[in-house]
Amino acid sequence: MSARCPVVNRKLRGRRLLVGAFVAVFPLPLVAAAQDAQIAGIDARRDHYAGVARQIWEWAEVGYQEEQSSELLKGELETAGFSVESGVAGMPTAFVASYGSGGPIIGILAEYDALPGISQDAVPERSPIIEGGAGHACGHHLFGAGSVAAAIAVKEWLDESGHEGTIRLYGTPAEEGGAGKVYMVRDGLFDDVDVALHWHPSSQNSAQAGRSLANKSAKFRFSGYSAHAAGAPDRGRSALDGVEAMNHMVNLMREHVPQETRIHYVITQGGFAPNVVPDFAEVYYYVRHPYAPTVLELFERVARAAEGAALGTGTEMEYEVIHGLYDLVPNVALGRVMDANLRRVGGVEYTEAERAFARQIQATFEGGPSRPLGSESEIEEFGVEGVGGGSTDVGDISWVVPTAGLSTATWVPGTSAHSWQAVAAGGTDIGTKGMMVAAKTLALTTIELFQSPDVIAAAWEELTERRGADFAYEALLGDRPPPLDYRR
Repeated sequence: MSARCPVVNRKLRGRRLLVGAFVAVFPLPLVAAAQDAQIAGIDARRDHYAGVARQIWEWAEVGYQEEQSSELLKGELETAGFSVESGVAGMPTAFVASYGSGGPIIGILAEYDALPGISQDAVPERSPIIEGGAGHACGHHLFGAGSVAAAIAVKEWLDESGHEGTIRLYGTPAEEGGAGKVYMVRDGLFDDVDVALHWHPSSQNSAQAGRSLANKSAKFRFSGYSAHAAGAPDRGRSALDGVEAMNHMVNLMREHVPQETRIHYVITQGGFAPNVVPDFAEVYYYVRHPYAPTVLELFERVARAAEGAALGTGTEMEYEVIHGLYDLVPNVALGRVMDANLRRVGGVEYTEAERAFARQIQATFEGGPSRPLGSESEIEEFGVEGVGGGSTDVGDISWVVPTAGLSTATWVPGTSAHSWQAVAAGGTDIGTKGMMVAAKTLALTTIELFQSPDVIAAAWEELTERRGADFAYEALLGDRPPPLDYRR
């Protein structure tokens, strides 16, 4: 990958005269007017895009099972004139939609998977629609619809302006633990991209150039021997004992790992009856740290703990790596452009009814809200933010292509992601308003970057400096195929 930046710079140098001619023919006020027209176009289809997002919210399809959601978004893009390639990188619900010709090539990311076990109606008290069902607790229904709205607006600008360039919408499934984007990166689908842009639902508006945690996960499976737990316990070897022994040893590890480390697990299977010694048990682990090499070291320690647990309990163990993600590389050159356009669009304004809804939601927060009502209209100060507590497969893209993102206030201030409160607000006009802010900001940023070869060149120089000139991408999850059944 070290040769990527000079190649891009050569392409951009060849296009500078075209961009300069465009600005000369269309002075800056007229360029701004054209951007205002794209904002107006997105606003004119507000109700339509709100309906698209709401439909995906109602379907609430989990990772690699987003058949209806994927088809809906592809249909929107095909109707708008994009060419769509489906089932890319071995994932039936992944797609790439393209429009335009030549460079620069700018990609916009779209997600649409829900989370299991957090179904919720669009009301300010806990009210599952389906007990144990899935819900859009991370707002990916808004992510997908908002990104599609932005891509279509950019396509219309390309038509109206006659500007050279290609807009791509990447439909990326299974962000929540399935690492869909990693397989797209691994298969080279971003090799010719000049810039990648993304956004995410949140309880605040920000385009800070932040980082995320690298992450590697696996399902550890223990096999033993079943027997009557009272009548013949000596003849049994409990697979659940293996899981519990592993968990105990990993919990002891917590004292002896870097303090930024995060390790989480859930026992996904532990037996069926107390009087039957379980012959199979499974535990699902995430291991996180700000740097990918450290994650790999920590993961190996967890795997050795599993081996020791099997040895000590007379069971056998095998594990399947489910996903592995790089940390997110910030890009200040792109982030400043995104921040300026976010400020131009502005934040979210609630109606009185929405403020009443928000106050009811905030009353359910443990310890009270961490952000005040009214902050949804504000834009956070730009800066290179510290490391966030979460992980994203956007991280892998950011190591191979200059990448920038933003968050918008689709949830009530102070709402945590992966909560029923996030599902509730995401199903209302509060979510739609934040989605529209994101769609407009992405569209304006993309249009500006099409006309800013120097910014793209600076973004590549920054990426090369941050990752090192000799960086070569290698997926943390190895050569495994996409885990299409990981949510089944």
